[in-house]
Amino acid sequence: MVNPYRGEVSLTVDGEARVLRLSLGALAELEQTLGVDSLVGLVERFETGRFSAADLITLLAAGLGIERAVLAAAEIDGGPIEAARVAAQLLKLTFQMPEGA
Repeated sequence: MVNPYRGEVSLTVDGEARVLRLSLGALAELEQTLGVDSLVGLVERFETGRFSAADLITLLAAGLGIERAVLAAAEIDGGPIEAARVAAQLLKLTFQMPEGA
């Protein structure tokens, strides 16, 4: 079960519901892999729609803690639209302040 207060979202990969969460280490690796110089740059890349399918796979694989090639070869329920929706939710919850904070 996902916990949105921890920044978790769910994605069904190869018929199995999986939990995604971006740790600080995963975010640092994303910055490096995607060639952005800050967390703001990372978020802006996705918010402005300047991301590729490879960027989407990179983000989701980081959230799942798996290799990009493994996710690229997998079946994602809902296809690219669901993958983009989950990625957006993952970023939102990662940087959202908890209510009352």
